[in-house]
Amino acid sequence: MNLERGFITILTGIYSLQDCVHFLAAIRRFHQEPIVILIDRVPRIFYPLLKAFGNVILQPAPTHVNPVYASRQAKLSLYDRSPFQKTIYLDCDICLLNNIVEVFEELENADFLVTQDVQPAIAQATNLLRVKQDVLSTLQSAGLPLDESSIQYNGGFMAFTKCSENAALFGHFRTYFERVADRQDVLLLRDQGAFAAAIQTAKPRMKVLPPCYNFLSKWKDGYGQLEQPIKVLHCTYAYRPQFAKNVTRSLYTRLFDRFAQVFLPNQTNNPWRMKGVQES
Repeated sequence: MNLERGFITILTGIYSLQDCVHFLAAIRRFHQEPIVILIDRVPRIFYPLLKAFGNVILQPAPTHVNPVYASRQAKLSLYDRSPFQKTIYLDCDICLLNNIVEVFEELENADFLVTQDVQPAIAQATNLLRVKQDVLSTLQSAGLPLDESSIQYNGGFMAFTKCSENAALFGHFRTYFERVADRQDVLLLRDQGAFAAAIQTAKPRMKVLPPCYNFLSKWKDGYGQLEQPIKVLHCTYAYRPQFAKNVTRSLYTRLFDRFAQVFLPNQTNNPWRMKGVQES
């Protein structure tokens, strides 16, 4: 299968199912392109609930008992798994607030699109460490080729084309993430450090988009004044503001939410996230 453009997301574990249903509802409000879901550890009985949104393609994600680790492995495989010439990847706890067709159009002029993290300086990225010590030297000791100028990007949003440069970028991403996974004595199992190192090594033809394309609601006070309205809100459904919940509100999602409230867990009680994700 070789398609012109589409979306891809990751669903590993039942805790993200409600997020993913609302993710699909938001995409379908503004877009009709195909959506690939890399999926693992979700009972097949729920697959029809996802495919009901139309033009949804389910692909098996790398499997692992730890759904957070599986999601990291799935992100490393995005380039290989995407059937599209132009791909927009979004975490499944993201809600579109508007059409983002211009992101596909930006891929005419750049091969890779990304947004910076709320804390862009890698040297200050204490969120990547399990221990209290110097960030940069700790990341370097794990084998990540980073320096004072290195930028922390948020991998919850990225867009890319099919090209050899991006194939190399994701190859580096995998190599560096394996180094992170090997040093869980000092590093949390997060992908930003490996992602930054891969970008710094591969130097793709890239463009950094403004935070309105990946606005992390939890850290909204860190952005300052935004120059453009938020188009991509990054927030798990349980904590999503009402105006964003209204975007995906329909009879279908209302019925699903009533079912989920009684029968499904969500990210607020995901034990794999609560305990720091050391198991791999």
